[in-house]
Amino acid sequence: MQIIRKKAYARAGLLGNPSDGFNGKTISLIVKNFFAEVVLYEWDEVEIILAEQDGARFRSVHELADDVKMHGYYGGIRLIKATIKCFVEYCKENDIALHDRNFSIRYTSNIPRQVGLAGSSSIIVATLRCLMAFYEVSMPKEVQPSFVLSVEREELGIAAGLQDRVIQIYEGLVYMDFSPESEKIINGYKCYHYEPLNPELLPPVYVAWHAGLSEPTEVYHNDIGGRFRRGEPDVVEAMERFAGIAREGRQALLGGDKTRLAELINENFDLRERISRLPEWQRDMVRVARDCGASAKFAGSGGAIAGLYEDQKMLDRLTRQLAQMDVKTIVPDVQG
Repeated sequence: MQIIRKKAYARAGLLGNPSDGFNGKTISLIVKNFFAEVVLYEWDEVEIILAEQDGARFRSVHELADDVKMHGYYGGIRLIKATIKCFVEYCKENDIALHDRNFSIRYTSNIPRQVGLAGSSSIIVATLRCLMAFYEVSMPKEVQPSFVLSVEREELGIAAGLQDRVIQIYEGLVYMDFSPESEKIINGYKCYHYEPLNPELLPPVYVAWHAGLSEPTEVYHNDIGGRFRRGEPDVVEAMERFAGIAREGRQALLGGDKTRLAELINENFDLRERISRLPEWQRDMVRVARDCGASAKFAGSGGAIAGLYEDQKMLDRLTRQLAQMDVKTIVPDVQG
């Protein structure tokens, strides 16, 4: 029996986020330390197996309440079901015939939940890869991020941008331009300019996340999206500057200017802080990292940060100081 296993990894936004949802520009890196894995094999009927994260048995109501607070109400089953549905519709729309064999599918994930490391989209990406392999269907690489986003936005109503899906499809280090000038339509999906960069251009990078507190991405994106659509000047101008930060960051990477890159990382957070009401614990993560001499910004919607450090001594100090806040620190594996 053929067993198909596909992974999709966590990611960290280095510069420009959250402008990817607002015609901006971003730079992201893959974090291969964490991943979602989907396993698919032929079966008598289509069967989706519950994962540990989808459990419905608790030792007490307090444990249930803590679980919902940490992980939210939804596990990965809805993501897999929506991906399968949208995949079937994509194939119909593009006159792709599917064989009639069925399958059993399940997932596992060790990506920290709801801290902005793209755990949800990783399950969709890994599921899509399994489906393409099982049905021997080829989907253009440029289309895949837009397909994944459509599963989340249109099928499930999750507020999100393209950045996470692009880096999880392309992996490595990628500069993304979501401006209208770079837009093109492929197989009915809006696609943009994605430029892979050499990960060796990166100075030493860390990623850190709070092990006990989280914030769903919708909490951040829904508010900013509404303000942007209403034309609030501070938000519109901030999105333009976020895009500029990413564009300048690309130049700093290519030019080996790590000092300027660190400045841009700090500016990215400072600008985000000016247009948002951030929980104090999230601001404290950035403050502690900067007190250690590192640069720091949100890696995503909140709950995780990323930045540059100088040397092992600084990284050790950073790790110790953040650990006192129940924050874990890693050096991301970008190349694998």
